[in-house]
Amino acid sequence: MPAKIHTTAIVHTDAIINDNVEIGPYTIIGAGVSIGSGTYVGPHCIIEFAKIGKNNTFTGSDFIGTPPQDFKYHGEPTSLEIGDGNIVREGVSLHRGSPLTGLTRIGSNCMFMANSHIGHDGRVGNGIIMVNSAAAAGHVEIGDKAVISGLVGIHQFARIGELCMLSGGAMVTQDIAPYCKAQGDRAKLVGLNLVGMRRSGISRENMQSVKLAYKTLFLSHLPLREALLKLRASRLSPEAEKMVVFCENSKRGLSRARMARKGSRTADENDE
Repeated sequence: MPAKIHTTAIVHTDAIINDNVEIGPYTIIGAGVSIGSGTYVGPHCIIEFAKIGKNNTFTGSDFIGTPPQDFKYHGEPTSLEIGDGNIVREGVSLHRGSPLTGLTRIGSNCMFMANSHIGHDGRVGNGIIMVNSAAAAGHVEIGDKAVISGLVGIHQFARIGELCMLSGGAMVTQDIAPYCKAQGDRAKLVGLNLVGMRRSGISRENMQSVKLAYKTLFLSHLPLREALLKLRASRLSPEAEKMVVFCENSKRGLSRARMARKGSRTADENDE
């Protein structure tokens, strides 16, 4: 089917609109845009300087590929790339890159709920869920299948590991290691995302290896360097190895677990 473009929509002459794309009323498709087949763009959206894959849904009133909120930006040619099968609900803003990297990249099969935001130069994986009004500042990295709950704020340059779960209202200023849960202001680790790991098909044996890595890194009271050396001398599952590499590469510092008072158990220990 040819593209279906509402008569009130405005489409730039250099935009590439593939077959089976629908563009709703009063939407503006600006320069530097390509939209893959099967994508629906609802009413009152603004899309510019964005390469969008197939079968995406933009419900309406979304701002996609608009300029970065960065004082260093002065109109340089930067862009946004979005994969396939994403759901973008009302009022979402996904900004294009700043001059520093020139690109914001978002994977496939994500859901961005109403009023959520990805800032400039972000690197967002596949299968991400960002709940209403969650916001990631510039240069944030979010790993595959992470769940960012409502009203979460993520500081610029922070990294969120694969299969993390951030509780509602968390304020994240440091890196959150893969497979972890975090909550609070400032966000601290409160255990492992065991449900998410099971649903992703991680074996029980490999989960035990992740638990060992978590306890060594965050509950043993060892300095981080010593904890990493201890784990490097162990046999680790691929998932635990991913956690170790993530921690080794941290630049902002790692969010750590809240330690319980003497004689009580932590939420992490209750995950056993």
